[in-house]
Amino acid sequence: MAECGRKALSLLEAARSRYESLQISDDVFGESGDDSSDNPFYSTSGDSDSDNYIAEVGEEEHGGAGGGSSGAGPPGSLSRSQAEEEGWTETLQDVTVPTYKETYGPAQKMPATATALDFFQLFVPDNCIQNMITQTNMYAKKFQERFGADEGWRPVTAQEMKAFLGFVTSTSVHRCESVLSIWSSGFFSNRSIALKMSQARFEKILKYFHIVAFRPSQGSNQGLYKIQPFLDSLQQSFGCTFRPSQTQVLHEPLIDEDPVFITTCTERELRKRKKRKFSLWVRQCTSTGFICQISVHLKEGQGTDGLATLKNKPQLHSLVAKQLCQNISGKNTIIFTGPSITSLSLFTEFSKQDIFCCGLLSTRKSDCTGLPQGMLVCGSTPAQRGQSRVMMKGSMSLISWYNKGHFRFLTNAYSPTKQGLIIKRKSGEIPCPLAVEAFAAHLSYICKYDDKYSKYFIFHKPNKTWQQVFWLSISIAINNAYILYKMSDAYTVKRYSRAQFGERLVRELLDLDDCSPTQ
Repeated sequence: MAECGRKALSLLEAARSRYESLQISDDVFGESGDDSSDNPFYSTSGDSDSDNYIAEVGEEEHGGAGGGSSGAGPPGSLSRSQAEEEGWTETLQDVTVPTYKETYGPAQKMPATATALDFFQLFVPDNCIQNMITQTNMYAKKFQERFGADEGWRPVTAQEMKAFLGFVTSTSVHRCESVLSIWSSGFFSNRSIALKMSQARFEKILKYFHIVAFRPSQGSNQGLYKIQPFLDSLQQSFGCTFRPSQTQVLHEPLIDEDPVFITTCTERELRKRKKRKFSLWVRQCTSTGFICQISVHLKEGQGTDGLATLKNKPQLHSLVAKQLCQNISGKNTIIFTGPSITSLSLFTEFSKQDIFCCGLLSTRKSDCTGLPQGMLVCGSTPAQRGQSRVMMKGSMSLISWYNKGHFRFLTNAYSPTKQGLIIKRKSGEIPCPLAVEAFAAHLSYICKYDDKYSKYFIFHKPNKTWQQVFWLSISIAINNAYILYKMSDAYTVKRYSRAQFGERLVRELLDLDDCSPTQ
């Protein structure tokens, strides 16, 4: 028994050591337990299942895309003779990624006295808030000229606009579905902040709130014209305040409905809720969780970005990936992608820009054009756990790895000659190519970030799409602000958790005298 305990402990330490060697920061939100390296491949708990993260792809490939090596491959894939003609070979060669050309970390040093509002205003500065004031007052004036005077309205001030942002942001701290609950007598009432503004005044500002009051005659994305200037400003501030690490991921973050609300609301309330009409992709630093860039795509309507006209999902996601990576060419960045983005043509195009890639492949969701059929279908001979096959074309490697199912990866970021390990507490060490280990470690960290992030997005649910995008963007900005706070000297003075940081920000936006978060 003692020997088993020592073996489990040694595996645990080995897993953590390899995890830390990938330069992934630990406990970014300051709230995880003793084992904060909750990685589905580096499984450090007795009841964890290392196959959960990519179970969907594993189940899809387990049955086999065709059932045998002679079966038909996915559309666009190459036969054995075609693959040989195109330069695919089983002869492996070493691949080296050049040194990263950026210094990783915050772009500016914040003082130890910096407040939560100081970090938030790195992304939403006073001039941005002043624009909200101007546009809201302009919209209110035009609205009343057309539909009649509103006797209860008066122009909004800077103090009121900050308080308005604070009230809505408070729904991310207290997790209430309606911001109006603050003034109610129910469970989510909050008299400590309700006295700062009357409910009637808040509803007036909410009625007229705008980022862009009038449609521009030409130029910006038509479907997002009411939010586009704010998104552009936010994108610029993300790039100016933080330099991400070499490893980054392109994905859709977790922005689904609050699971607690879904399980407690009535069927009538569910019918009343409109389906989200947009998709959000991000480029995210895998060392810290900082979101470096966002891309919003409207599922309906017309847009000038070329996305609305694309019906083919791989093409759509490829275009999104290019938009997200347009500012990182020439820096030797390593990008991790999911099945919907991974493709040989995209990775080849990125390699010409000194952007290196590692992506998970799916025979159903990925564009498999130009890839060897023999690597995409399951062979007739059962594979053993940890067994892998690799083919190369130039510096590009196509990997087929077995772990209770076939998993396929396309990469030019990791050498196929180098081996890694998946370490499980129950099963011990499972051999794999280094690319598989790196993919599992970095992507599972992002999963951990998303699990935490989903608890702190703003719960206010407006019906208008541009407002949904706006409050989601504010949520991302607050999370990024907390990451910068944790990496600054201010964190050494007062070590706030993410929840405490959010509550402090609310009180500072409301300009309350006592800005200390409640315990």
